[in-house]
Amino acid sequence: MSSGPPGGHPLVDTSQPLVVTLPAAPTREEVARLCADLAAAPPGDVRCLVDAEAGGLGAVDALARLALTARRHGHRLTFDGAGPDLTALLRLTGLDEVL
Repeated sequence: MSSGPPGGHPLVDTSQPLVVTLPAAPTREEVARLCADLAAAPPGDVRCLVDAEAGGLGAVDALARLALTARRHGHRLTFDGAGPDLTALLRLTGLDEVL
């Protein structure tokens, strides 16, 4: 005689999202490492913590690269912590939808 599946709730994935941190002045090597981490991770939720001091076109480039890498590998990426200067620059460049 075999038994049926256990009662109760079905299996639910309660894992936490992958968290990456974008420093205030990201270097190409740091951005490449973050993108490689995203590419290697299984598809899922990713939270990017943006340093509040991050700004300039380097940060915009880094965010765009992270967003593109995440999309290519099936991640749902969210950004938290961008300061008003970076947010304004993203709006000016038309990339404000990234945040």
